[in-house]
Amino acid sequence: MTKPESTGTDPGRVYDYDVVISGAGLAGSAAAILLARRGARVALLERRSDPEAYKVLCTHSITANAYPVLDELGLVPALEKAGAVRNEARWYTRWGWIRPTAAPGGPELPYAYNIRRSVLDPLIRSRAAQTPGVDLLLGHRVTGLVRESGRTLGVCASTPQGEREIRARLVVGADGKDSAVAKFAGVPARQYENARFGYLAHFRDLPLHDGIGHTWFLEPDMAYAFPNDDGVTVLAVLPGKQRLPAFREDLERSFFEFVRALPEAPPIDSAERITKIIGTVDYPLHSRKPTAPGVALIGDAALTGDPLWGVGCGWALESAHWLAEAVAAAATGRADLDRALAAYGRTHRRKLRGHQYLAVDYAKARPFNPLERLVFSAAARDASVARHVHRFGSRLIGPLRFLNPLALAKASVVNLRHRRAAAPAAHPSDTRS
Repeated sequence: MTKPESTGTDPGRVYDYDVVISGAGLAGSAAAILLARRGARVALLERRSDPEAYKVLCTHSITANAYPVLDELGLVPALEKAGAVRNEARWYTRWGWIRPTAAPGGPELPYAYNIRRSVLDPLIRSRAAQTPGVDLLLGHRVTGLVRESGRTLGVCASTPQGEREIRARLVVGADGKDSAVAKFAGVPARQYENARFGYLAHFRDLPLHDGIGHTWFLEPDMAYAFPNDDGVTVLAVLPGKQRLPAFREDLERSFFEFVRALPEAPPIDSAERITKIIGTVDYPLHSRKPTAPGVALIGDAALTGDPLWGVGCGWALESAHWLAEAVAAAATGRADLDRALAAYGRTHRRKLRGHQYLAVDYAKARPFNPLERLVFSAAARDASVARHVHRFGSRLIGPLRFLNPLALAKASVVNLRHRRAAAPAAHPSDTRS
């Protein structure tokens, strides 16, 4: 390969690529496509050699906040052709079901898709491989970083042909919560305990009310059922850890008993289970500073949320987009890379820090707090409040807008009216003149 001379802030330095990305999953493939379209030469490294490899433990759902990224990537028609299901949903609470619907005469609710990663990952990876400017390098596992004067200038990788050094202006860690890039760059993770554990399985021919997704807020236990492509439903349970001994003793019996006890439980005994019950008993939330000199982290490498919210896929796509927007010019030598990385870091923190703060608190497996009780109870009683909750659950608005004074006032009025309507009428003998 001919090594072109670099330009910009580091004249005279020679690079193999502008950007090297470790991890050809959802975040890494999206970043490779978006950066290459903006003129960067990208090496997309994937430690697995199988182009059809995919992430197994996942909610298999993309929140609506990521729809614009899917659209920019050109994936929407391909997803719908592959059978992806628009992720409408209803949510159970102790006050009843919340079912967000479009306002009369208004636009349809924002949506994205439920689609199994066995379909999604190979699809976006193949799109990346077909994108001019992207070299997909399968069987390449990052074993270290090339560093000079405290700055990262590439990676060392184990490949089918032996060890290889790949130099680039920017190294991107898209390699998951246990990111090797973050470890080698010395970027520590801040971890937060998750007081729930989770198991899931895939079922075929599992009918759901209205054919849409279900989420159960059982305070503190959780569950969800998401219809996916090819008539497959992903069914997950996320109990508090006080239930863990029973699940360890008999996983299948505990899983089925938990689901059968759900309000309006899906009839799993008559459905076909097509996968094993898989999961994890310890899945802490964590966050890292998303940048270091010459390094950026995206997807789970930067921030791993609580899987009960199903936000990981959406944030993987969004963080890839934020990175491409911030660093494309610098990665191609036309701007200062440190400033570009600082801009990406600010965007990442501004967009996700509040969401993660609330998720960390709710991962304590506590009941709803007073503000949550106020809003969720009103959402079960009022369509406009339900739409407001939908916008937050879809990560289209942040916590400050979700719990803004006007929204809280609206919820208070809804609940007051409900209490008045539910109060028994006074007996005539109780009326005083």
